[in-house]
Amino acid sequence: MNPYPVNTNLPASKSPLAWATVGNGILFTAQIPIDAEGNVVDGGIEPQIKQTLANLKHTLESAGTSVANLTQVLIYVTDRDDLAAVNREYATFVAEPFPNRAAIIVSGVARAEMLVEIVAYAVVP
Repeated sequence: MNPYPVNTNLPASKSPLAWATVGNGILFTAQIPIDAEGNVVDGGIEPQIKQTLANLKHTLESAGTSVANLTQVLIYVTDRDDLAAVNREYATFVAEPFPNRAAIIVSGVARAEMLVEIVAYAVVP
């Protein structure tokens, strides 16, 4: 099966990308802390990780899958000190059996005001 984009109804990206694609029963997605109007959520890491996880959940559901079908999650954060807040929020998002996960500290993500980006893979039943 050829990969195809998922219609997420998220705001159009300013970059040449799809918010999510599905190929051979696997969802590939990257999510950032933007609201329904495409604005970066402000207020620090807590509102940004909450919005990013909400966008991820919405994308999973738009593709016909769910958080329970996540296989790997890569969380990119721009400040090591934000990991505790990220972990607290992430712990409310997933349940056992947990997907594989890595947290990567980076010097920046797509836009300067963003503090977090998530790349995720999930099975689409």
